[in-house]
Amino acid sequence: MKKHLYIFAGLLLVSGMAMAQKGNLKRANKLFEMKAYKDAVELYETKDRNQEVLQNLADSYYYNSSLQKAIKTYRELFINYGDSLDIEYHFRYAQALKGVKEYKEADKHLGRYYNKTVNTNAFIEVLEKTTPHTFKLEQVDNKGANNDFGLSFYGDKKVAFASARNTENPSYSWNKLPYLDLYSATLSNNTLKNVVPFSDAINTSSHESSAVFTKDGKTMYFNRTNETRKKTDAIKIAHVKIYKAELVDGTWTNVKALPFTSNSYSTEHPALSKDEKTLYFASDMPGTLGSFDIYKVAINDDNTYGEPENLGPTINTKHREQFPFISEYNVLYFSSIGHQGYGGLDVFRSNMVNKGFDTPVNLGSTINSNLDDFAYVVKEKQNIGYLSSNRTGYDKLYGFGREENPLTKYLVEGLVQDLNSKALLKGALVTLFDESNTVIQDTIVGDDAHYIFKIEPNKKYKVRGTRKAYIPQDVEFSTDSKGKVQHNIYLSLESFADAEERIKENEKGEVQVKLDKIYFDFDKSNIREDAAVTLNVLVDLMKKYPSMEVEVSAHTDARGPDQYNLELSKSRAASTLEYLVSQGIARNRLKSIGYGEMQPLNKCVKEGICDDEEYDINRRCEFTILK
Repeated sequence: MKKHLYIFAGLLLVSGMAMAQKGNLKRANKLFEMKAYKDAVELYETKDRNQEVLQNLADSYYYNSSLQKAIKTYRELFINYGDSLDIEYHFRYAQALKGVKEYKEADKHLGRYYNKTVNTNAFIEVLEKTTPHTFKLEQVDNKGANNDFGLSFYGDKKVAFASARNTENPSYSWNKLPYLDLYSATLSNNTLKNVVPFSDAINTSSHESSAVFTKDGKTMYFNRTNETRKKTDAIKIAHVKIYKAELVDGTWTNVKALPFTSNSYSTEHPALSKDEKTLYFASDMPGTLGSFDIYKVAINDDNTYGEPENLGPTINTKHREQFPFISEYNVLYFSSIGHQGYGGLDVFRSNMVNKGFDTPVNLGSTINSNLDDFAYVVKEKQNIGYLSSNRTGYDKLYGFGREENPLTKYLVEGLVQDLNSKALLKGALVTLFDESNTVIQDTIVGDDAHYIFKIEPNKKYKVRGTRKAYIPQDVEFSTDSKGKVQHNIYLSLESFADAEERIKENEKGEVQVKLDKIYFDFDKSNIREDAAVTLNVLVDLMKKYPSMEVEVSAHTDARGPDQYNLELSKSRAASTLEYLVSQGIARNRLKSIGYGEMQPLNKCVKEGICDDEEYDINRRCEFTILK
């Protein structure tokens, strides 16, 4: 009986442990759904590592920027459950890998995700030569900082930013940091001074961030997170709204959510156009391409608002686009994890063209890191601005100065024209070589015969122009980081017909080498001595012009069987080609073809209608320049 009691007690203990395990997993999943990732991690780390646990544990590490742990867990997840995973895990795993600069491994997963080849290192190499500016960053001296971000201009001398420095605020379940408040400060020599929180009308027990101000300083737009959570897709989420506040007699008042905000989705990161008639923002409202997109909305003269307008697929991707800023030059700056970059959120720019925006350009490695870089603001004329980044593990503020990227200044361009007539040579091939004679770039010029290549400082180059029936032209030049950076090189090509008396253009537009007639013995195709003398003229020409390529064609008259004439002409053309090769002409510069009696030069198209002299006109070899 006692033995049975022990067994029963043991069963109760095991059952209780199983129920606790199940309950703890349910609790972990609930925390994960609520985005309380740090608390979720603590529970998931104690659980059996099945697919669900590994997925949520890896994502929890990823969303809290614990990238090494995320990578290790994603790797375990892919090893054990790779065939059954949603494609989005490839994207997040790739982003985690990019976060530690493991680009080759990341590219494999991005290639699977996008179903195309991805080469991040090649992208970076090209970007360094094409991005418009280079930046020099310096961390803002900011006493008391705690995850500060989103600095914005506030009047002539003040700035505003968000910070988790108020330790009296409740902590945020995502990262266990205090809720964000908005602060104002003066900024001098990249140092924040006189840091003061905004009033309680602005700062509440929830998050406030991303403030932007009208030029007169009397209107503020900013983020505020809802204090209550709204159920979305079975998950309760505290969404973010954009609020407007007015400065009346030195006090911020009339704080109201904008009419297009909602408890069902987020609107955040407001930015004002130069004329203050358009508000840009990020949102995950219905109609997005995926996650957060950049929108704009008209601010009417009567202080009402138009309908929000998505900026479309040129700007937005199925992943996050956030933190828009529109400069005084109508350049849109924003952060994205969906466009190709270094890892995490990168800052991009897009020019306004015909009321739309052109293809975004990554701002490059001098400002973007392999982690999140965001909340970029700039004074274009002064070439100064501010950036937020978590590249050190925490959100911090950075000031920057910028210069025009010197590599974008280095270029060679010009026209391709006929040396004698000066006519533009449409369709010419222009090739750029480095000092080792390796092809760097090439292009076929259009109707304007214009070419342009990006080049680099302190290097030697050669540019070559080629066109069918023209003598190629090579021009060598070098670049100097302190000297000439732009080269205008006109390529003036001389046609073979102008350079050589024996080269003529026929009525069909073909350019041919005119030689004395070549004679073959009857029913033979071997090269006679007199034919060799004639062919040596062509040999000399082809050695003079090493790029020249020639088609050797043989023709018969109409007398005799058609098939016999065709085979004889092929044999004579091939024999002629072999003679040229024997005299040192490379075989790949030659082509032979026999046309038989198919291309007569006169009306003698069958036997018995012409005299011998007329038939003789059609028995010939022709040498047409192919290149």
